[in-house]
Amino acid sequence: MQKDLSNYRKSYEKSALIEDAILETPLEQFQRWFYEIEASDGVDEPNAMTISTIGLDGFPKSRVVLMKKYTFEGFIFYTNYDSEKGRAIAENPSVCLSFFWPNLERQVIIKGNAGKIAENLSDGYFESRPVGSQLGAIASEQSRVVASRKVLEERLQKLEKEYENKEVERPENWGGYLVKPVSIEFWQGRPNRLHDRIRYTLQDDHDWKIERLQP
Repeated sequence: MQKDLSNYRKSYEKSALIEDAILETPLEQFQRWFYEIEASDGVDEPNAMTISTIGLDGFPKSRVVLMKKYTFEGFIFYTNYDSEKGRAIAENPSVCLSFFWPNLERQVIIKGNAGKIAENLSDGYFESRPVGSQLGAIASEQSRVVASRKVLEERLQKLEKEYENKEVERPENWGGYLVKPVSIEFWQGRPNRLHDRIRYTLQDDHDWKIERLQP
């Protein structure tokens, strides 16, 4: 099987990222870009991000999750703590997040350290989820092998009866992570593959060093 993709080419010409126009901190710059991608109405889920971890088998693994909040501290997402990613983070909290917004020809690449958020914050988010999603979090032993989809559906049906007219409490092994960044790179596509790459790196004094990287 073979397919030659060498003729897939696109010239990136929609915007620029110049030092005189960037903000002082990367979280402010991220917020500006996130507002712009939301306003562009060109991406179904602008909060979709790829998270890469180093697995217990020594291999890196990337998968798409949904960012549910960003603050001056970093980026929050939710998952099963016993999942493959949760177990990887417990062993090595160094992760990489990346956003790709093709309609504006932009990427954001974040290196940081992931840690569990406070239980009351996870409780609050879990309570805001639809009941079906709450029960799904209980029904699924995330990342574990299962014999068939029927097994999962039967578990869910059993839980639906069990929790009928009852409040669903957050499982102890499900909750949020906050990724605190140490490096954030903003990538803007430019013509002739001379893309703009601006990197913010956290310093010991908690200031951010700003550098331009060659494409």
